[in-house]
Amino acid sequence: MTPAAAAPAGTGATTGATIGAATGVALAAPCGGSGGSGVDEGVGLTALLVAAARAIESRRPDALARDPLAEHFVRAARASAHWPVHPRDVPRGADGADDPLWGRLGGYFALRTRALDDHLLRAAQLGARQVVLLGAGLDARAHRLDWPPGTTVFELDRARVLGFKQQVLDRVGARPTARRVPVACDLRLDWAAALTAAGFRPGEPTAWLAEGLLLYLPAAAERRLIATVDRLSAAGSSLAYEVKLGMEPAAVRRNPVYLAARDRLGIDLLVLFDEEPRPDTAADLAARGWATVTHTPFEFTRHYGRGPRPEPDDALAANRWCFASRGPLPGPRRPGPAPL
Repeated sequence: MTPAAAAPAGTGATTGATIGAATGVALAAPCGGSGGSGVDEGVGLTALLVAAARAIESRRPDALARDPLAEHFVRAARASAHWPVHPRDVPRGADGADDPLWGRLGGYFALRTRALDDHLLRAAQLGARQVVLLGAGLDARAHRLDWPPGTTVFELDRARVLGFKQQVLDRVGARPTARRVPVACDLRLDWAAALTAAGFRPGEPTAWLAEGLLLYLPAAAERRLIATVDRLSAAGSSLAYEVKLGMEPAAVRRNPVYLAARDRLGIDLLVLFDEEPRPDTAADLAARGWATVTHTPFEFTRHYGRGPRPEPDDALAANRWCFASRGPLPGPRRPGPAPL
């Protein structure tokens, strides 16, 4: 990572996707059926929410991440066809404050995208040629990042989400910058067999990513997922993931971020978050021999010079971004612990 300032547009972790011939990528065999409801309701809507945030960020002159495919996903879905995809479409409060939904929450997603982009590219630089996106949603990393030759990106999600995604990619003729292998599965169940059947090689270093996933899984499913990642990870592998520390008090649950998502988009994040006591996944990984480090999002705000800052009764205060590795931690120099 560079010190506190973000990289200039068009440099660093994110690059424009190459738009050319259609990929022709077919879904790998399902491991959990085609259940679910695509992207028009429930957790699927959160994939559209993140895509809209990435689309808005992409049009900023000082963008932390650029995703030229995000707008296409947003416009292709019935639920999000009218959502903003450009900074000029984002409302501002009467006092000039950021909009809680597309300003603050959208800025959080942009910051998260950049931090995790940097982590994955650093893992690839250290030799990982397998990248597994757990709950890939509408993520376009297989298309917009500069992967080293020979990299394979496995995208795991429900069949209908991946089907919607493939339709959009085919429509715009998106060409990946790595070998892209979608694997349809339910991550609450056993997904390892489908991944290995799709060509995953457990004996080689892997960069795993669970972005915006564990918050929605039951605790038992999270434990099974981590045990599976551990079992399939060779030396030199890494895992980056996001968690939320426990139930938030009533004042936080009334934060404008949550209210705006519910009232304006019909996305009740507090209902979608699993309310069981969360496992201590970092401790679990450490007990399995992984090196782990945990950060708040605000540390990355300080590091990149842009992003959300703490506020009273903060809906982001309990969020943590965790990085684990078997061997040297594959990340550029990480942000310091000094508070904002």
